[in-house]
Amino acid sequence: MDLASAKMVGAGLAVIALAGVGVGIGNIFAALVSSVARNPAARDRVFGLAILGFALTEAVALYALVIAFIILFV
Repeated sequence: MDLASAKMVGAGLAVIALAGVGVGIGNIFAALVSSVARNPAARDRVFGLAILGFALTEAVALYALVIAFIILFV
């Protein structure tokens, strides 16, 4: 196995985290829709927490992509 193929395998393993990020974001917004449907008056409080959760979950995706790019191009 040469260096180029090892880099490709490593980058592929690094982006497996993106599957978990997709599931996490889906859960966050499913819970948001469900909670707003149950109690529309609490929309403002719940929406801020959902956006915070989305941003933190998306940060994991960005870190995974940065690691994959570092593996590939450095």
